[in-house]
Amino acid sequence: MIDRHRVEPLRAALAGEVILPADAGYEEGRKIFNAMHDKRPAVIARCRNTADVVAAVDFARKYGLLVAVRSGGHSVAGLSICADGILIDLGGLNTIEVDAAARTARAGGGVLWGEFDAATQQHGLHTPGGRVTTTGVGGFTTGGGYGWTSSKYGLTCDNLLSAEVVLADGRVVRASEHENADLFWGIRGGGGNFGIITEFEYRLHPLGPIVLAGLALWPIERAPEVVRAWRDYVDGAPDELSTACVVMTAPPEPFVPEYMRGRVALGMVGMYVGDPDAGAKVMQPLKDLRPAVDLIQPMPYTAFQAMIDPMAPKGFRSYWRGEYLQSLSDEAIDTFVQHAPALTAAGAPLTQSVIFRIGQGVTAVPDESTAFSHRDAQYLFHPIAMWQAQADDERLIAATRTFCEAMRPFSTGAEYLNFTPEDRVHDAYGAGKYQRLVDIKDRYDPGNLFRLNANIAPSLAAGAPALA
Repeated sequence: MIDRHRVEPLRAALAGEVILPADAGYEEGRKIFNAMHDKRPAVIARCRNTADVVAAVDFARKYGLLVAVRSGGHSVAGLSICADGILIDLGGLNTIEVDAAARTARAGGGVLWGEFDAATQQHGLHTPGGRVTTTGVGGFTTGGGYGWTSSKYGLTCDNLLSAEVVLADGRVVRASEHENADLFWGIRGGGGNFGIITEFEYRLHPLGPIVLAGLALWPIERAPEVVRAWRDYVDGAPDELSTACVVMTAPPEPFVPEYMRGRVALGMVGMYVGDPDAGAKVMQPLKDLRPAVDLIQPMPYTAFQAMIDPMAPKGFRSYWRGEYLQSLSDEAIDTFVQHAPALTAAGAPLTQSVIFRIGQGVTAVPDESTAFSHRDAQYLFHPIAMWQAQADDERLIAATRTFCEAMRPFSTGAEYLNFTPEDRVHDAYGAGKYQRLVDIKDRYDPGNLFRLNANIAPSLAAGAPALA
């Protein structure tokens, strides 16, 4: 526990709020997306600006507190909350400035992707971003950032131009290709290991406001046929076609045939990253697969970005994995189709299993350009288990792991950290990149103050003084 009198200087220093366990707002303030992680920080610093973040970091360092940093709170591993330490909540850093002429945007570290999309779409612009609108820009960007438009425009981190970073010693620096270039390399895929980012500057691309996008559904019995046809087509399709196959529970909605409602089904989510009229011809071969439900149509980009929100509500218990597949063989498809329905049914209605087609927008970027690794993979396998009762934890986590083991022979052996438990950090980088990340960690956070993340442990002894 932190004595209240020790917190008073921090409270006086912050433009935002300091919240202790006995204060109003504490219970709501400590909640994160994944309800499996029910932790109670000793103090919550709800920051409104960069100076607030500096004050919170200085306070944590002074009292040797464990530090958790929250942007949107979507860390499936629960790394955006801590027990007995300090939660540095960036939610108040939510300003967005769009320079439409320069095609750039600056976003505070607490901005959510729905807010960012709404602001940039006013100018017919976007950058690849989260597929759930309540995802924060912070962890998503620093972990790499696969979005629906990544097939054409690369990862979110590939579109990062610069960042304002609060370091472990309280200094504020700018990181870009021209300033602190090693830090800039590290934050593009290295997560929150090196500091707290209070502002992101992104490159924007023209898109929308209307795109050709949506969801199609088939009875699960047609999955072997449809997934093969999908693979055969998307392997040669232009990068403007962004798609994924998903085994899910068909919603009990009027647009779904009665015989499919509430049953496991095969879905296909797709978007043409460009002009809807030009995309119609490209999308048509997928629509020709005779879906029982075809909702792929012109719609606002912001509506498509929000489409998955009902499947990702805050407060459920969650376990995800993200494993790369070099290709999608017939055997891999058969294994996916064999296992996915059982996992989906076990965690209905929100549990689902996805295979994303990645696209050249990601693979064309040289692997050495950023800390993010394994760009040569063509597909990403992403089982998402979500449930409500604590009694189901062991059963659904075990089922997800069993599914992953079945798919392992088709995997590259690498993991996508934004979708993966923190114990697979080494699998996200090659040996050379991992050592380079350790060197950056040694320079910017040798005491490992920022360790609640997919942690790159410094090579120096724990507790070493922060960079002077």
